[in-house]
Amino acid sequence: MFYGWVVVAVTTVALIVTAGTRAAPGALLVDMERNTSWSTSQLSLAAGLGLVTYGFSGPVAGVLMRRFGMRAVTTASLLGSALAYWLSSRVESIWALCLWFGLVSGMAAGLIASVLSATVANRWFVERRGLVTGLFGASTSAGLLLFFPIFAAIGSSSGWRSAMTIGATVAGLAAIPVWWFMRDSPAQMGLAPFGGSPEPPPVADAGIMRRAIRRPEFWLLAGTFMVCGGTSNGLIGQHFIAHATDHGFGEVTAANWLAVMGVFNFVGTLVSGWLTDRIDPRRLLLAYYSFRGLSLFFLPVIHDNVSIAVFAVLFGLDYIATVPPTIMLCADLFGRRNAGVVYGWVFAAHQLGAAGAAWGAGLVRDAVGSYGWAFSSAGAVAIVAGLAATMIRRPAPMLGGAT
Repeated sequence: MFYGWVVVAVTTVALIVTAGTRAAPGALLVDMERNTSWSTSQLSLAAGLGLVTYGFSGPVAGVLMRRFGMRAVTTASLLGSALAYWLSSRVESIWALCLWFGLVSGMAAGLIASVLSATVANRWFVERRGLVTGLFGASTSAGLLLFFPIFAAIGSSSGWRSAMTIGATVAGLAAIPVWWFMRDSPAQMGLAPFGGSPEPPPVADAGIMRRAIRRPEFWLLAGTFMVCGGTSNGLIGQHFIAHATDHGFGEVTAANWLAVMGVFNFVGTLVSGWLTDRIDPRRLLLAYYSFRGLSLFFLPVIHDNVSIAVFAVLFGLDYIATVPPTIMLCADLFGRRNAGVVYGWVFAAHQLGAAGAAWGAGLVRDAVGSYGWAFSSAGAVAIVAGLAATMIRRPAPMLGGAT
């Protein structure tokens, strides 16, 4: 058997665990608020800090992997997450929670999330690269699907500290097969990448970001993707369970509906990738953001199982459907060899939006007693983002070409 499939297997484990542990803030928010003196806005600040460091760890991860290798960085990431969650389970002050549950756990998880899957797929595979990339995307959804209800159930029965301890244990155990089986490249095993012996991959243009930030298309991509992060990870990922409990649903029930979103998120992302090859990605973004905005207008009036089921299915289909057309536009505008670098910074904007929305929604709930205004205003902003996406021009790629 080609050893690259072993690397894919341990990478899948790492991605599932990383995505799963990042589900903890949204799954445990209600129990943390109930059993501490911390307010929703304070807890949302800790979660928001985690989202920021999670997003900006990507460029750092790329540098570290080039210097120390995937195996060392991935193992360190999982051990760092384990340490952060173990210390988070023992904090007694909000500043300590912001440090360990926010900054450190977000930084540790970010070393894997935005770089590892692309690096493994491109180093180990020429053929089947799309299949491998799709599998890694599904792993992220699977992590959310598995861990949201698990964390919520443990939090409601044994408390959030116990859930954190279990999350630390899982992350620590996942580091063992990664260290044992991960390899940095086929050459370490005396192999060629699956499907042949290609030339070394082209190196990104060193000056690409200096030129990219001078173009309005970059800021339109970053701005619309910032809205994506705010309306998905920031609002729904962090506050959906708390909002549902405000409307009479149990914590575990709400977590199960969030897991349903994960299932349909997987389906929606695959379909979006297929559509991106056939339809102008700007039109897809207009449709996705507009549909998301209308869904968020609908959320504050949900009070029964039928309406929450409809929302979970429809919003799940659209949750990260914006990713394929956004990546496509990065490649079209800045060249395929530069797409990863540019998308890394666009993704950082995504996480800034997520962090701002997570904290802002907590402030709104503390001020007025509900999330209604937060979801409604986010719905309006999403529709504006869809219109802004249509303003992105698709000229010939910049210097660096489409290679």
